[in-house]
Amino acid sequence: MSEGVNNINDANFEKEVLQAEKPVLVYFWASWCGPCKLMSPAVNAAATKYSDKLKVVKMEVDPNPVSVKQYQVEGVPALRLVQGDKILASSEGVVNKEKLMSLLDTHLSS
Repeated sequence: MSEGVNNINDANFEKEVLQAEKPVLVYFWASWCGPCKLMSPAVNAAATKYSDKLKVVKMEVDPNPVSVKQYQVEGVPALRLVQGDKILASSEGVVNKEKLMSLLDTHLSS
């Protein structure tokens, strides 16, 4: 079960991400993307591990072109760590669980 990873879309992006009280990890993925399947467990693990200081959401790229363009997602899987209207970190392509945790530790420990 992916605790705390909500599916979002263009319509609720502002409410779910930009107005969130804590930083948000946005995971951009696609149903046809093989590497995305490899990354889902790491994203779910991050949601569990950092549930007290991070919100994790996932957005399918094909039906949500507005957010994809706004966040300059050029390939999937892609990650954007967002707080308010700032991008704290971004990543394109598969990152393993250790690298993802390290990236989050860097930005969430301050």
